[in-house]
Amino acid sequence: MHEDTGDLGRLKPAPGSIKKPKRIGRGRSSGHGDTATRGHKGAKSRSGYSRPLWFEGGQMPIHRRLPKRGFRVPDRTKYHEFKLSDLGRIKDDVVDPDSVRAARLVNGRGPIVLLGNGEVDRSLKVSVHRITKSAQEKITAAGGSVEILPLDPVERRVKKGPSKRNKYRPKARTQDI
Repeated sequence: MHEDTGDLGRLKPAPGSIKKPKRIGRGRSSGHGDTATRGHKGAKSRSGYSRPLWFEGGQMPIHRRLPKRGFRVPDRTKYHEFKLSDLGRIKDDVVDPDSVRAARLVNGRGPIVLLGNGEVDRSLKVSVHRITKSAQEKITAAGGSVEILPLDPVERRVKKGPSKRNKYRPKARTQDI
């Protein structure tokens, strides 16, 4: 154990806690010369070698062993959902996408769907992109009205395409005359 004197000017690391780094490729007498601890031949001994993170040493990789199921529609429409029970947080009798976002019932842009969980206690004028059948019945039973907004073809897509210029594509050259 080291001696604890409390003098900050004489602090030292504990004995055995600091080790010299292994210096490879510095001659045979070091014990780490010749192959520089890389072994003989093979990809791992070559410079610039790096294996993919999913590489499993040549055995059949997990992403090929597992069965594949289903299909993901690349151009699907992702709706932001909110419920009838959340309508109490909107004070106005007009419910449209702007008022729903202002009340922080949904985050971000995109189409909005109203789900039928909960009850309606007042007459509301609801304008959304999609609504469930039960929600529509509850709103009309309370004396309200429902308007279905059209979907903007660009806004409805989950994948919107590249948002900025590709940095690997060369810039167009302009020649000075």
